Amino acid sequence: MNIRAIVSRPWIWGFAAAVLVWAIIMAISGQGGGQTVSLALSLAPYLVVVGLGQMLVITAGPGNIDVSVAPIISLAGFVSVGVAGSTGSATVGILAGIGVGVLVAVISTVAILGLSVPPIIATLAAGLVASSVTLSLANGFTAVPDPGLRQLLNVRPAGIPILAVAVAALTGLVILLLRRTVYGRSLIAVGQNRRAAERAGIPVARVIATTYLVSGALAGLTGALLAAYIAPSADLGTRYLLDSVAVVVIGGTLISGGRAVPVGVWGAGLFFILLDGLVNLVGWSTAAQNLLKGGLVLFVLFLAGGGDRAGGTASRFRRRPRTAAATTTTTGDNTHG
Repeated sequence: MNIRAIVSRPWIWGFAAAVLVWAIIMAISGQGGGQTVSLALSLAPYLVVVGLGQMLVITAGPGNIDVSVAPIISLAGFVSVGVAGSTGSATVGILAGIGVGVLVAVISTVAILGLSVPPIIATLAAGLVASSVTLSLANGFTAVPDPGLRQLLNVRPAGIPILAVAVAALTGLVILLLRRTVYGRSLIAVGQNRRAAERAGIPVARVIATTYLVSGALAGLTGALLAAYIAPSADLGTRYLLDSVAVVVIGGTLISGGRAVPVGVWGAGLFFILLDGLVNLVGWSTAAQNLLKGGLVLFVLFLAGGGDRAGGTASRFRRRPRTAAATTTTTGDNTHG
């Protein structure tokens, strides 16, 4: 594979930005970079898990976004820790956290498909419901995270966190889901052209519902694991709303839908975690940190897909519309692993 082919990969720029920030941290701190990478691999998986769910939603096409992920993470953290404490089983606690995510996603799905509410409004409303429940649970909450699960999340054989390995495997499963299953191909077809997908006989409503439910489940899983790693709090998921969208777009997934890049979520996730470490290292103010983050994110977005998206937009006006059959037979080319 030549250099031009590598550079053309939509996920490469997130990893390139992560390496650049890592090199800057090395230059400033003057210390070995192995510990920095290990720490980044400890924190990035949480962002990657929720990012994968957000990626599936965004892939579903224009207007699809899940803004309920942050409240779900916070609520799932409390529920997971509470259930694990009362049952003595961390596994049951994690399943409870996932169930909470699915339950909130059901509210969003009913509003989107049953009431024709725009996704951003539907997920916002569902998120507000989740936030209200979270505040009620937080009042007088005394349960503590399961020590066994916390210890497991901190295991780092050869310096590589076991959670990072597990999430890498999950990413591989998502790639297979998109490339090899009817659901995955249908999702990409819906994202490319919803009307053509309907004419081709694809059950669009079922695909959309499944996508939001999976996103909710992954957000719930993130909350359950993150609460065990840190501690449950009402603002546990706050930072993951904008970050989950940013890692998806920086990772190469088209914000207009129809192209998913799971591997890119990893590169962008590492970039964000390392960027947080850099701004904390130099001791910048919050305003300066946000300015730096915004500038770097815009720069990476330009490299990752600005030209591609512009070219894609122009080509839509030049080429003739594809038939429904053509749409469904080309979806495999729009998943970049």
